Amino acid sequence: MPSDTGFLRSLGLEFAYFSGQPWLRGRGAGGAGVVMRFERVRPRRPARFQPLKSREITPKFLDRTIRALKRWKFDIVTIDEVCRRAVTLASPRRFVCLTFDGAYKDLIKSAYPVLSKHGVPFTVYVPTAFPDGLGEAWWLALEEVIAREDRLSLVIDNQERHFNIASTSEKYQLYEYLGGWMRSLPPPDLSSAIKDLCTRYSVGLAALSREASMDWDDLARLAADPLVTIGSATVNYPILSNLKDTAALREMMMGRAVAEVAFQRDVKHFAYPFGDRAAFRRQHVAMADEAGFASAASAIPGVVETAGRTDLHALPRIAWDGRQRSLRAMRVILSGITFPAVKRARG
Repeated sequence: MPSDTGFLRSLGLEFAYFSGQPWLRGRGAGGAGVVMRFERVRPRRPARFQPLKSREITPKFLDRTIRALKRWKFDIVTIDEVCRRAVTLASPRRFVCLTFDGAYKDLIKSAYPVLSKHGVPFTVYVPTAFPDGLGEAWWLALEEVIAREDRLSLVIDNQERHFNIASTSEKYQLYEYLGGWMRSLPPPDLSSAIKDLCTRYSVGLAALSREASMDWDDLARLAADPLVTIGSATVNYPILSNLKDTAALREMMMGRAVAEVAFQRDVKHFAYPFGDRAAFRRQHVAMADEAGFASAASAIPGVVETAGRTDLHALPRIAWDGRQRSLRAMRVILSGITFPAVKRARG
């Protein structure tokens, strides 16, 4: 089962709210604003085993969030406006920018109606192999296999391994273990490992990946909306730190090129796949800058500072944990109380 860490963190955020700490720290403590990172938006599911639940919110919670942001007098801005405010002096009001990773089908089905109703801008980062039906959502396939089975066997480091996973807690433990192992593999080895696992347990990796992803028609509908910014997230959504530099640069440049041809517009904004500290390195930040992207978004938590103090090519974002439903906790996080700013990586 998931650890108690999330519960303790939630408790700490609630305490911070009622203690008044965020408000006592003053306006300057929270920087110019924050970029929020979401992945899936869909109705709550009853399944006991949901290892990716932290990456989901419901449409109802998205609606509550936007209403709260307006009530709290945040400016809800585009990613272009984030870049502008990050290099100017502080505005009287702080901003929030809404971004969505993965180009999931849920965005057009469940999130877009809410976002459109409120008339707020947002950014979606597209890994272009997925609308083509060629991407491999290995993390979803791994969840599907473990959810179905009570025993599981696969080859790890040239050795056949066997796992008993009858209980929900054993399933969570195995997902964490295998997910970490797969994340460490170079893309060809990762593809072979997940395909082997799916073949053994009759999970359709290609069909599962297509079903979860928007197609080009969905994306064209979003791109026609002036409130939507289309960004790039490589072609195949690899962990860049597992690639040679030439392959990483090719992923970044090809993802952008495909998106620009598809949408007939410049694609100026990029997001590192997965985006945590292990997923990309300093050289990838330099690549994004040299490639001409106006920004490159990470999943490293932090606030956006003013006057050029935040590196726009390692742009911090706050990833909301979908297991929490407390707007009080969200307001504490948006204050910047829990996260230091991500400073410029280069002079």
